[in-house]
Amino acid sequence: MSGHEQRVVRELLNAHGQTYAEEAGIRLRDTPQPLYRLQVLSLLLSARIRASVAVAAAHALYEAGLRDPRRMAEADWQDRVDALGRGGYRRYDERTATQLGDGAELLIERWRGDLRRLREEAGGEVPALRRLLQEIPGVGPTGADIFLREAQRVWPEAAPYVDAKALSGAERLGLPKDPDRLLKLAGDAEPAVLAAALVRAALDKEVAEDSLRRAA
Repeated sequence: MSGHEQRVVRELLNAHGQTYAEEAGIRLRDTPQPLYRLQVLSLLLSARIRASVAVAAAHALYEAGLRDPRRMAEADWQDRVDALGRGGYRRYDERTATQLGDGAELLIERWRGDLRRLREEAGGEVPALRRLLQEIPGVGPTGADIFLREAQRVWPEAAPYVDAKALSGAERLGLPKDPDRLLKLAGDAEPAVLAAALVRAALDKEVAEDSLRRAA
């Protein structure tokens, strides 16, 4: 463990250590509404679109009152499209509006609108959690990774969750692509915060360059 690597991680966390749930205004708790909002955010973030746009779209859906599966399912398709549009999520708005409606209906029918029941069905097994999440329309492997990366704060069985995208951020920063070594470099930082910061470095070259410059 080198001093330079520790400085890089410290500067990355100091400047960019915010989870995407925090950025979207989600006060994450192991309760139905925050978990559902995280699932929606994960779906939005998984598309080939800027993370800032996905976060804005999540805000817009929330402001439109689409805060739980029942309200999302009962909303008119056009209302979902319009909310996504207000958030700037226009490239995939129509398809995503359909996926959000279908996903909400599945959550209600299968898990009574409560993702904690999905967690119970998985029996504390992370591969099962990842598989079940992907049964929700619009949530593929990337969306499942995003959800678990953030949900590890309240679902301890998922921690530490440092996925491939986070490891690509570590590589860009010249850090080891080994989750255990990264966690040691991060000291007392939460795994969810470290993972989110590494993802920001993976997605934005300026984040990586800023952290390296600060650590020099």
